[in-house]
Amino acid sequence: MIKDNGLWLSGNEAIALGAYEAGVKVASGYPGTPSTEIMENLSKYEGVYTEWAPNEKVGLEVAIGASFAGARALATMKHVGLNVAADPLFTASYTGVSGGLVVITADDPEMHSSQNEQDNRNYAFAAKLPMFEPSEPGEAKEMLKLAFGLSEDLDTPVMLRVTTRVSHVKGVVAKSEQRKDTGTCEIIKNPGKLVMLPAIARARRQIVEERMVKCKILAEESDFNKIEEGDTTKGFIAAGVSYLYVKEAFPDAAILKLGMCWPLPEKKIRAFAAMVDELYVVEELDPFLETHIKAMGIDCHGKDVIPNQGELNTAIVRKAIDPGSIPELFPSMEMINRPPNMCAGCPHRGIFFNLSRMKVFVSGDIGCYTLGFLPPLSAMDSCVCMGASVSIAHGIAKAIGDEGHNKVVSVIGDSTFIHSGITGLINTVYNESASTLIILDNRITAMTGQQHNAASGYSIKGEAANALDLEALCRAVGVKNVYKVNPHDIVETRKVLKEAVELTEPSVVISEGPCVLLPEMKERKPVSYFTNQENCVGCMSCIRLGCPAISWTVFEEGEAEKRGYKKRQKGISKIDEILCNDCGQCASLCKFNAITRGEEK
Repeated sequence: MIKDNGLWLSGNEAIALGAYEAGVKVASGYPGTPSTEIMENLSKYEGVYTEWAPNEKVGLEVAIGASFAGARALATMKHVGLNVAADPLFTASYTGVSGGLVVITADDPEMHSSQNEQDNRNYAFAAKLPMFEPSEPGEAKEMLKLAFGLSEDLDTPVMLRVTTRVSHVKGVVAKSEQRKDTGTCEIIKNPGKLVMLPAIARARRQIVEERMVKCKILAEESDFNKIEEGDTTKGFIAAGVSYLYVKEAFPDAAILKLGMCWPLPEKKIRAFAAMVDELYVVEELDPFLETHIKAMGIDCHGKDVIPNQGELNTAIVRKAIDPGSIPELFPSMEMINRPPNMCAGCPHRGIFFNLSRMKVFVSGDIGCYTLGFLPPLSAMDSCVCMGASVSIAHGIAKAIGDEGHNKVVSVIGDSTFIHSGITGLINTVYNESASTLIILDNRITAMTGQQHNAASGYSIKGEAANALDLEALCRAVGVKNVYKVNPHDIVETRKVLKEAVELTEPSVVISEGPCVLLPEMKERKPVSYFTNQENCVGCMSCIRLGCPAISWTVFEEGEAEKRGYKKRQKGISKIDEILCNDCGQCASLCKFNAITRGEEK
């Protein structure tokens, strides 16, 4: 979208444009909020190879390989994804690059869609890599382009850190420039630089330290690290979106804006600190800047006044530093409590409904199916990280011994299984635990917005691709007992689940039901179910599914008899035929012919 003299883009869209303009030839990543839209938008540009990798480690390794061949390469992931990719990241710091290599980490303060809110600036420090942190979309684009040049000049991967607010906010971005010609790629053998045997790695370790000295000089000279003059009574150091909060809360104050947040420009920081009466470091999450600034011997305020949890905003910053000076900038509003829920017709609901009625420990995983934890299903007992469900179930099974063979079930989505669940299943079979794995195969990576994966049969561009055969894969790693179920048939699914968990050896149940948000599912015209209210006895079996299309009307005293129901009946269910997605789960539970398919009216 064109706006005035620029483009109106989100931070993620701006990063994709910056990658295109910088001449990126290969980009690989794994979808994860708030980073997902970078790859989705980059895949639309001609001349850039893009892919969804099975996980972030593979994605980064693909980008490293492309860089070794001389291509400019990009790896994208959310903050927890960098944990998965940490192994190649730390060693790539030693090998260096040929073509420019940038690693994007999208952190998620406030945990809008994450299981933790780690601060990945710490990775730049630990891996000894330069890191940029933009505050808005236009800056994100320009920083990314600069990062590729710096990567090649200093022979290093460069990190770019964004946060949810920067990824998703819209801003004016300079119009597209001509794509940079980065030349042709070729493989040049250089084992003395790229083969990380201890002797070579020790030599490269020294080069890493020498490189960081050069980075510190660049940090002092960078235009992205700048002092904005103003009232020196209170001076502020901030980076990323925190800089914008400071500007709004204290528009007249002197500010040192850091765009290159590692390494830090020590001389510039000392000069700025000497200018102001009181120094405040404003940053989200960890006291990263504060810790390193205090290590320079500079006195400053930081987490003694600024929260170390969750997102900041203008009001929080103002009230933390100057409480009571102004009325609340963002008046509080009573919000209706609307807990998240699986969609009407979601295939996962049938699985969790059955698990809620079985006396098993359910080891869960990361995906929209994690909502199976919530009432009324309440059918998930642990959830740690991507792929952990399988290994945790194995560990529990080993701890409780043979008598607990029918007490442990793990649940994982198709994309998450491919991401990091396969190795857990291999371990389960190899080390012989009698736990049951349920693979929720809805043919898509649903939670992050319907991205394709290796089992969906399509590439990132929507082109036909090989579809991983999950059943064949499970049998190939040694699982003898593999079942397939239609999760919408709750009664039959329950029979299969009970049979699987009673086995004294590993078993896998593949739940096959497409996500109701897939284009082909949304384009069909489902026949809705409806409630024959005269037949409803108020047993609430359908209500216990937790389907948003089914509501419950409570009878007032004496109302049941007036309506012609039994005196003790407490209420009646009703199906919203507009919300209904024709899955039939409720009908399979009703024993009183109170739920009927629309065509049978």
